[in-house]
Order: sequence, then C-alpha cells, then structure tokens
Amino acid sequence: MSNNSRIESGKRIVVKIGSTLLVDQEHGTVHRKWLDTLGADIAACIKRGQEVIVVSSGAIAIGRRHLGLPLGELKLDDNQAAAATGMVRLAHAYEEVLGGFDLTVAQVLLTLEDTENRRRYINARNTLEALLRLGAVPLINENDTVATDEIRFGDNDRLAARVAAMISADVLVLLSDIDGLYTADPRTDSDATIIPEVKEITPQIEAMAGAAPQGDSKGGMVTKLAAAKVCLANGCRMAITDGRDMHPLKRLEDGAATWFLPSATPKTARKRWISGALRPAGSVVLDDGAVQALGAGKSLLPAGIVTVEGDFQRGDAVIVKTGDGRELGRGLVAYSAEDAKRIIGYKTSEIESLLGYRGRDEMIHRDDLVLD
Repeated sequence: MSNNSRIESGKRIVVKIGSTLLVDQEHGTVHRKWLDTLGADIAACIKRGQEVIVVSSGAIAIGRRHLGLPLGELKLDDNQAAAATGMVRLAHAYEEVLGGFDLTVAQVLLTLEDTENRRRYINARNTLEALLRLGAVPLINENDTVATDEIRFGDNDRLAARVAAMISADVLVLLSDIDGLYTADPRTDSDATIIPEVKEITPQIEAMAGAAPQGDSKGGMVTKLAAAKVCLANGCRMAITDGRDMHPLKRLEDGAATWFLPSATPKTARKRWISGALRPAGSVVLDDGAVQALGAGKSLLPAGIVTVEGDFQRGDAVIVKTGDGRELGRGLVAYSAEDAKRIIGYKTSEIESLLGYRGRDEMIHRDDLVLD
C-alpha cells in the first residue's frame, strides 16, 4: 500500500457517515456502540495532529420515526420536519461521544447554494477554518429543514466532497456498507473484484457503479463516483471503505478500500483554480515594500496597497499589480472594494476603528494568492 493510500498521511480529513451505518433502521435510534468506536478513532487522528471534519447523514432517518412517518419517499415538508426532529438527537449523540474524549463538537448546516454563492462560500469556509483552528470538530449536515428540491445536494457523498474542496482537505473517507469499488456489483456477480486505486474516472469506471440499496440511503456507487470527480479535481484523495465494523477508521488503516488518487495536491489545485478559472473583478496596486514582501512568500496587507481599482466584493478574484502597471498575479480579496479603499495604507491594528468591525488582517492571504 502506497503512502498516498493511507489515512495516516492526511493532514485534514473529512469523514462522511451514511444513515445505514449510524441509525438502527427499525427503531430510528443511533448505533451508540459503533459511534463510540468512531469517536475513539477520531480522537486518535486528532491526537496525532490531524484535523477532522464529520459529514453525517441520519437526521431524517432518526426524526421520521419519532414523528411516526413511514419508510420510503417522503413529501418535502415531511422530510424537513423529520430533519428538524432528528438533528437535535443526532447532534446530541455526537456531542456525548466526542465530549468523552474532551473534544468540542460544532454543528454546521449547509445547502448547495452555500457552496455556489461566492460570498456564502467564503463565509462557510472561514467558519470551518476558525473551528478547526480552535480545536473543534465540525459536524456538517445538509440543511434539510430549509432546503428545497432545487437547492438540495440530494446525498451526503457529494456534500462531503464539496466540503472537502471548500476547506482544501487532503483526504475524504466515505464510510459505506461496501469496502470499495468493484469491477461489477458484488451483490449479483460472484466474480467481481475490488479495485484498490483509481486515478481517473473513465467511462469504464463509471460503468462499474450500481444502484443504491433500498432504505434510508440516498447514495450508492453512482454518487460516490460523482464525489470522487470533485475530489480529484480539487487535489483531494478519497477512500471508499466498509464502515460497518467497530473502529471503522482504524480498520481503514489496515483493511480493504478503494482509493481515488489525484495528480495534484489541494494547494496546487486551489492555486490553479484562482489563476485560471476565476474572472478578475478588479485590481490592487502595491508599493515597493509590498512587492518585496510577496516575493518573500508573505501575505498582502492593507498597508502595502496604494490604489484599489474596480468594484469587487469580498471573496472575488483581483489582479495584483506594481505601481508601474506590471501584473504580479491574482488573488482572492478579503474585503469589498468599498471597504478596501477605506483601509489601504493603514496598519492591521487600525482596521477595526476604520470599518467598525474586525476583519482579516490580510487583504489577500498568501494561500489565496498566485504569483506569475
């Protein structure tokens, strides 16, 4: 097994947990013994210096039974009611389990629009970054209580992949009821064999995916391959593994899985996206000191900016230029053009008094900057 096919080599890990693993399908209760062992695995990852984000299904599966709703497809408003009921119990279960390891859980609810609207994307990313910096374990679920059919992810495999891309995670683990991608559906073909590594989603790979099983699960191999495409494009490694046994992450260190391996790292993929995929909405002109600081690998501070051009919003891409008009690169700006004009030339300690709120110290963080 290569080092790239190991969870231990990840620095920031997203773990997605399906309903069938977490919830007793008959009684709508959490599999507490299983969750206890997952909590121990998460604590072990954090102890060795890794950051962990959990994307959990199960709210609707738990809530529907407490409301007396039947199995099968529900109307949208019944789905939302079940989610509202189940999320309380689901979050409480995670809080109890991870609290036993002195870990703080922070619940974050997302919709598809949160990952597609630029400003909401930036806000969600910054919130998750802050939680990880403060040592919390973000617990993420699709916001079924307010989502409609038009803005739903529809399955948490793709939600987990979007989250992994949003926060530049380098590993996504999909805990499933199957231990990887097979050459054919192992439920119907006894000759099917597991594929240990995939580096590209080809039509042949897609043809190996089967339909989702009946029950509360919305996923299946089709949605897992869709998640893999997102991960590969964003430099994130992804593993599909059987999570039904106790200590599922510990089992992944030694057990069977399919690993999807990208050609780039999350940082490289993000830089490529900033430099080529985003249309600049304006520009900032730097003084000589700021030009030298960027060349030394530092972030761009307001004090080093001479002029702001264009009408951009927080999170937009802007061109970074020298005083004589030479383009240095591009970056994602932390302030709108209106606010930027009020703080350029000033020290970071003066930002709050100038704007009335405390924003980021950097106008463009070095991780959001690509130099030519």
